[in-house]
Amino acid sequence: MVQFSERLFASLRVTCYAYSRSVRLRYNETWMKKYVAFLRGINVGGKNLIKMTELKACFESLGFQDVSTYIQSGNVLFSANEANQLKLTSLVEKALSRTLNYQLRVVVKSLRQMKAIVAHAPKGFGNDPAVYRYDVIFLKEPLTAAEAMNSVSTKEGVDQAFTGPGVLFFTRLISKATQSRLTRIVSLPVYQSMTIRNWNTTTKLLNMMEMKSR
Repeated sequence: MVQFSERLFASLRVTCYAYSRSVRLRYNETWMKKYVAFLRGINVGGKNLIKMTELKACFESLGFQDVSTYIQSGNVLFSANEANQLKLTSLVEKALSRTLNYQLRVVVKSLRQMKAIVAHAPKGFGNDPAVYRYDVIFLKEPLTAAEAMNSVSTKEGVDQAFTGPGVLFFTRLISKATQSRLTRIVSLPVYQSMTIRNWNTTTKLLNMMEMKSR
């Protein structure tokens, strides 16, 4: 298993570098924008394993600057002077998918968007972590919050869901967490256009992006 992993990571580095030679973006540091990429379904249940050092190296090989990762769930901060987020998303997805041999999906948010997400959280969201679990469901374009809400069910007295700018906010009562319907999202087709992070991770990433922008 270790040998297989080492071969996989070596392949990831080589393929990302080779792929970037044909699509590498040219940057003007004056116009650099801060982004965070949320990778779906990596390092979960022993599947789709990626070392964060290798993930960072792949982003750098694609020409992105100031790259860093946060925890193992696939959160990558980077700088780019490309304003087209669909183009950035496609670039990352293609580079990683070619190496990992499965269709990797990525949600990319800018610093401006992350600020809006945190600013538009429901009143009191995140304030009582001893009683509730707070999650942010990030949506991959073109899926909208209104469309996603139609597919998300909640358990009365346990769950609450709210729409936000490109996200859904979801709370679960800890004492009745086993009754929550959040896990049902995973079996829905619409889940392929979603990725979930807890509130602490979301606010931490925003803080890291703001620090990098100073």
